[in-house]
Amino acid sequence: MLVAAISLSVFSPLGAAPAADPFQPAHKLTARTYHSGFAEAHDTYNGMGCASDGKIYYVLSSEKHDIAGQMFCFDPRRREIRHVADLTEACGEKGQNLIVQGKSHVNFVEANGKLYFATHIGFYSIIDGMEKMGIPPAGWKAYPGGHLLAYDLATGKFEDFGIAPEREGVLSMNMDTKRGRIFGLTWPSGMFFRCDIATKQMKNFGKQCAEGENGKGAAYRTICRTIVVNPEDGSAWFTTSEGAILRYRADTDSVETIKRDDLKKDYFGLYDPTSPGHMGYNWRQTFWRAADRMIYAVHGNSGYLFRFDPAQERVEVLDRITSEPSKSTGLFDQFSYGYLGFALGPDGKTAYYLTGGPIYENGRRVAGKTSTAMGEAKGLENLHLITYDIPKRQYRDHGAIFYENGQRPLYVNSIAVGKDGTVYFLARITENGRTRADLVSVKPK
Repeated sequence: MLVAAISLSVFSPLGAAPAADPFQPAHKLTARTYHSGFAEAHDTYNGMGCASDGKIYYVLSSEKHDIAGQMFCFDPRRREIRHVADLTEACGEKGQNLIVQGKSHVNFVEANGKLYFATHIGFYSIIDGMEKMGIPPAGWKAYPGGHLLAYDLATGKFEDFGIAPEREGVLSMNMDTKRGRIFGLTWPSGMFFRCDIATKQMKNFGKQCAEGENGKGAAYRTICRTIVVNPEDGSAWFTTSEGAILRYRADTDSVETIKRDDLKKDYFGLYDPTSPGHMGYNWRQTFWRAADRMIYAVHGNSGYLFRFDPAQERVEVLDRITSEPSKSTGLFDQFSYGYLGFALGPDGKTAYYLTGGPIYENGRRVAGKTSTAMGEAKGLENLHLITYDIPKRQYRDHGAIFYENGQRPLYVNSIAVGKDGTVYFLARITENGRTRADLVSVKPK
């Protein structure tokens, strides 16, 4: 506490300008907010993408049992938003009194002129402080399961490839676009599956992390939020909260745990995989970089950037890419799972990361909850935009992001980078006394 208390009185040589305060944002960025017309929109996780047409496609989530998530398209040239679809209607379930398709928890993958994605439940019941499948109200039926969908960019039509195993939601998804295979992890049990889009044949490889987030006590495990695909050999990679790295092998149509390395690193912290409220040793968000055939990932809680070499089965920790104020504190940020807003830019060499930063008032850090059993923000924080030049290994904090009215973007776990380098994300916006989640853009300086 002493460091924070004296941080506003940094000593400098006689006659020199005062040194910058390492606990305060060095720069600020002003973001632009948009209104998609969906007043019920709630926090969205992933659910975005920049398509080949340069437009930003995104899903705004709903936490209601009877109001589905909504898909939109933003045209950066015209600055126009178009409503694309109601997710429950796109799945052919409108008017059936089924718990609606409240979310898409995955990013869009484009192949052959179509955007592939999956749906997820947004209506939960809180049991023992944790989110569980929502108990249907009177007159309503249980959630029917997450769907695998494709949206045709030319015709605007949807194609349904089926429902996730055991009618669970789809928490993580990616696609081998060359071989036409979709991979997914379900919630709450953590089953890994693949679907061949040509035949719509689905194969369930079973639970990969004990009983997943449906487990209790020793059977509980947090489920990996991202699957990364090597397009060259069709492998799909994901992790467990114990730090194991798992690989789907296209040649044998099977899943194996690699033996040479894992993610149980001292730098990432110490975790009990059976306790909720953190991601353990899972990677949080990833991307495949074709230039060096590497998987790049962020460990959510610690904010360390690392890469995994599939050929050597080796993990290399690169840098801590939290905000500069966070680095100065040496503490974890406020979002208990870490951040999903991590993506490779259009130049193929720059990683973009939206992460937290501590807030200081009167020289003291604004603290939040000490613990939680959910994926949530434990307290208020700033939102920082970080870029990392991969070949140069060059980190840059572009500063804290604020709206034009001075408000902070909150609950940001999404990102899409436009063709011109503009960063888009989904965040809470409060206007006229009402708060909704909606589209936001910011231009790095």
